[in-house]
Amino acid sequence: MLPAALRERACRVTLLVLDVDGVMTDGSLHFGPEGEELKTFHVHDGLGIQLLHLAEVRSAVISGKTSAALEHRLDALGIARRHLGRSDKLPVYHSMLRELGLQDESVAYVGDDLPDVPVMRRVGLPIAVANAHSSAKAVARWVTTRAGGRGAVREVAEALLEAKGVLAQAQARYLNDRGG
Repeated sequence: MLPAALRERACRVTLLVLDVDGVMTDGSLHFGPEGEELKTFHVHDGLGIQLLHLAEVRSAVISGKTSAALEHRLDALGIARRHLGRSDKLPVYHSMLRELGLQDESVAYVGDDLPDVPVMRRVGLPIAVANAHSSAKAVARWVTTRAGGRGAVREVAEALLEAKGVLAQAQARYLNDRGG
């Protein structure tokens, strides 16, 4: 459970923005025989994103890299708002806020390294994964207990939904949608 000050911030979140490498993945780089980039994603993180969507919390990705594997995973998760191959993340973030009509206070961002810091300094709830670089941890209001690519996104999703008082409803809706 989040401390009271973080619960207040979490209650205001309507958009969760994620970095990819080091957050949705463990940060390892794997290449196939033709030089194609391969990525490993944790299934628990994917379910966490689905629960957020069921509770009408939007998600987005801003990543410095792009790959076919990443595009495929984002499609599978229903993350339509994606900005890939963007190393300068702050202008992308500002553009997204204008487009969605949101304020910084309604956004949480999960990062792991120096390129994430400018956005983390702006959002209402900056979050670093457990294995993040010290630069990201220094600006985070919350550091997850789980590492990037190892369930940190699920931890964040459930904490946000719990703070909003809708975790059980999102889980029930997930089960009901699948005949459970």
